Amino acid sequence: MRGFALALAMSALFGGCAAPAAPARQDTTTTMRAFADDKELAAFMRRVAARQRVVRPRSPVLYDMPVPAPPPAAVAAPSEAADAVTVTGTKAPGITNTQEADVDEGGIVKVAGDHLVILRRGRLFTVSLAGNDMTPVDHVDAFPPGTSGDAWYDEMLVHGDRVIVVGYSYERGGTEINRFRISPTGKLRYEDSYHLRSNDYYSASNYASRLIGSKLIFYTPLDIDASKPFDALPGLQRWSGKQGAPFSRTMPATRLYVPEPLRRAPNADMSTLHSVTQCDLAAPRMTCSATAVLGSSSRTFYVSGEAVYVWTDSVRARSARSGAFVYRLPLDGSAPGAAQAWGGPVDQFSFSEDRAAKRLNVVVRADSAGDAMWRSERTEGATALLTLPIASFGDGSHVVPAAAYRALPVEKDGWNFHNRFVGKHLLYSAGGFNEHSGAKPVYAVPLNGGPIVRIPLPHGVDRIDIIGADAIAIGNDMKERLGFSAIELAGPVRLGDTYFLPAAHEGERRSQAFFFRPDDDSRDGASGMLGLPVTRDLRNSPAARFLGSGSAVAFLRRDARRFSPAGELVANAERARDDACKASCVDWYGNARPIFLGGRVFALMGYELVEGRVTGGRIGERARIDFAPHVGR
Repeated sequence: MRGFALALAMSALFGGCAAPAAPARQDTTTTMRAFADDKELAAFMRRVAARQRVVRPRSPVLYDMPVPAPPPAAVAAPSEAADAVTVTGTKAPGITNTQEADVDEGGIVKVAGDHLVILRRGRLFTVSLAGNDMTPVDHVDAFPPGTSGDAWYDEMLVHGDRVIVVGYSYERGGTEINRFRISPTGKLRYEDSYHLRSNDYYSASNYASRLIGSKLIFYTPLDIDASKPFDALPGLQRWSGKQGAPFSRTMPATRLYVPEPLRRAPNADMSTLHSVTQCDLAAPRMTCSATAVLGSSSRTFYVSGEAVYVWTDSVRARSARSGAFVYRLPLDGSAPGAAQAWGGPVDQFSFSEDRAAKRLNVVVRADSAGDAMWRSERTEGATALLTLPIASFGDGSHVVPAAAYRALPVEKDGWNFHNRFVGKHLLYSAGGFNEHSGAKPVYAVPLNGGPIVRIPLPHGVDRIDIIGADAIAIGNDMKERLGFSAIELAGPVRLGDTYFLPAAHEGERRSQAFFFRPDDDSRDGASGMLGLPVTRDLRNSPAARFLGSGSAVAFLRRDARRFSPAGELVANAERARDDACKASCVDWYGNARPIFLGGRVFALMGYELVEGRVTGGRIGERARIDFAPHVGR
């Protein structure tokens, strides 16, 4: 984390920032420079290594700040603001609650034809849904044959008849990509495996892999030793069954970029190579290419349909005027750009690319540690909304002006910060973990610069998500009830309906654990059904929600913007049996999901798949299967 001095400086800066009528534009015609060849790269890194030997590491310094803008506008009451709403991707095909409608994310359950494909504790499973039935078909190890499975297998994607499992292998050297074929009957066949050089990609909130069309996209950080830079360049290894096989470079020196201020700074932190790798899944033998930038180790990344954005901070450079760099790496292969900024985002949901307006919106806080591992759970301090024109991304010399930041009120600072862009609004809330308060506010910030609306809720906030054209905030109150509150955005911003589920907590905290399906005749989502894993074990510690502790999937109906309980599909713990787990035996990504597929509704809970029948707005159990492997099979 940054020091207290920086937080104070940002507090002073943000306290005087107003919402700009129009963000200052700086049309940037230059991009970052890449290296001409390996020789130039080696020479540059030798100079960096020499500086590292003579410059003693020190704490991040306090950088010069631009003159603050006028004070911010007052916060409006809920009835004082209105704006048009653009409905986001809730109607996109698929069963995964993704941040961007056109960007799929690695998850634990996907659809392939008439089958569900499920990644569970180091194995892949297929379940046929043909004939309005549920039938377990096949299961295979999610790792290469003949290996120990000494890796974490976290994410899975489907493209055509290919199933892709993404993991991290300490034994075999980085991000592991295992490809399988699925037949029309649901049978699985191992195809091949690859490894990308990378550090451990794990994040408590973000996802390592994205899929756009047939392109598999990874952001991967790599620690780089300035004395041996070529050992850290992005590389691909096709698994042959032999340890120590060489990596083939996926990036020439001409695709490695450095911001100009870092090139000039005598003691800049360039300890990490941030790479974006795109792999062609349609190729018989998978091929990949990478683009990378140099920066500090702390990072948060976000993937839109057009680019990958990487925010790095703690740049130790006396000559720099900023404590952070934000990079834009286009997915069309054009050169990346960078800009200097302050603070840092909380997680991937702190970003939203507005393609029509050609700008990036980012929520930043004074004290942010990036989204690696559990770091996104500990941010605090002054908070602001940054509006950054895409044209501002250049060679890294542009310093984002104070006028581009809008101060955001935070009544009670805390690490439990949640944010989500919904249509033309930003929604956010801050507080402590496991804090059950009867007066927790959510703030709605119009992206057009209108007044901020404070919305008191009758419960805490552990999740903000999207329900059609509106938002939903979910969290517990002091009576251990799980509250669901709609925040209506289509007209004047206001608190909509609230429903309390008695004696329940959220069972999982990842974004993909929630799903809302609008009714076919409700384009704005005023009517539909939502599902969320819940737990009735109220003794669970706050940490239990990170790994999943769901005992049921709860469903709510929304009719004309009014909530009503639809019922629950409950796990049967008595039927659980030993699965002889061999790999990835911790549910880092949880194990429960609501699934809406066509006209059918399911609850995935561990090894159980339960189908519900919805009648008169209520859901009841229609069928249940247990697809756990039998020991010895």
